[in-house]
Amino acid sequence: MLHQRLQKFAKTNQPIKVALVGAGSMGQGIAWQVGVTPGMELVAVCDRDVNAAKSAARVAASSSDTEIVISSDDEFSRFGLHELDYDVLVEATNSIGFAAEVCAGALRSGKHVVLMNAEVDLAFGAWLHQLAVENNVVVTSDAGDQHGVLMKMMDEIQLWGFRPVMAGNIKGFLNRYATAESLAHEAAIRRLNPVQCCAYTDGTKLSIEMALIANATGMVPAVAGMEGPAAEHVRDVFHLFDFEKYPDGGVVDFILGAQPGGGVFAVGHCDNDFQVPYLKYYKLGDGPYYLFYRPYHLCHLETPSAIASAFLDGEEILRTRTPQVAEVYSWAKRDLAVGTEIDIALGGSHCYGMIDLKADDDRVPITLLEAEAGESPPRVIRPVAMDQPLKWSDIEMPETALLKLHRAAGL
Repeated sequence: MLHQRLQKFAKTNQPIKVALVGAGSMGQGIAWQVGVTPGMELVAVCDRDVNAAKSAARVAASSSDTEIVISSDDEFSRFGLHELDYDVLVEATNSIGFAAEVCAGALRSGKHVVLMNAEVDLAFGAWLHQLAVENNVVVTSDAGDQHGVLMKMMDEIQLWGFRPVMAGNIKGFLNRYATAESLAHEAAIRRLNPVQCCAYTDGTKLSIEMALIANATGMVPAVAGMEGPAAEHVRDVFHLFDFEKYPDGGVVDFILGAQPGGGVFAVGHCDNDFQVPYLKYYKLGDGPYYLFYRPYHLCHLETPSAIASAFLDGEEILRTRTPQVAEVYSWAKRDLAVGTEIDIALGGSHCYGMIDLKADDDRVPITLLEAEAGESPPRVIRPVAMDQPLKWSDIEMPETALLKLHRAAGL
């Protein structure tokens, strides 16, 4: 029905005007998808690489004759997209501090924001939602990443009367010790930045996405990093997990190497005597635990549904709530000697991120470990053994713009 609504909306000749920040692999896809979606048009693209921004504009222009404003990050800093006439900002960079400032500026200017950026979503989502409420707009996670797809699935099974027990990700491959250098070939095949590809492979991105689910629902990881058993098919969850031992609010987890690859799943509980015969007739099993899964998530293809939900209905796909129950902490990929500089946090060669219960301790959230270009990187001042959590007392952390913003946001 959304397609029909947008087609009707397109006939008003007042399309939803979209500004895009980040023109990498996903950004290029978003540019094209917005261009072919009825009732939407891309009006601006910003990227640190102005050639990438121009490429995204050309992609969008292939399906639209709209004039598109193109800028680099530097130009954005000087002039700002917030002065342009647009309705929804899509943030699709892999930055954190820069992205948070961009999104905050958009929200304060009365623009809706869609986050195709799980890192800024985790680090600043609660603050951005507060700004959205203050300015009568919406900030939402994207609809096409696993966490967005899962939230829609969870909403649906609760509508049907099931109690969510597990929200799950089907992870294809996991190597916590991967590096951007070791993945350069695979990244090129997939048209991905090697650092970004590394964050996918070492499980950091997985943990961030599942932490977003946790902080939106109250579900928790059962153990640090989640259990993540290997499986042949998603249906194996019934003998791989002991659902009886989990808290009533449910858990977030994943299975490794299972079919259908690229999918997500949810497990719901129902023991209602009236409902159970129906569920058996529908071939969902004998219960009381029932499996629901989707064999795909389509990233940029689904971004327009998040844009439309925000603009047409004022609704979020997913938003971080407070108090947060989960965090993604930094763990050493290898022995870290004194003097080691952590030049790249997410997807780098020094750390991987693992979800755990949020705690008031000395561990370093991986989203706060990043230093912007031109800033001094964190430096190890006490040896950290491989597979041990990194603590603030283990590093000399410069006063980065990211940390300043995080404190100013009251987080």
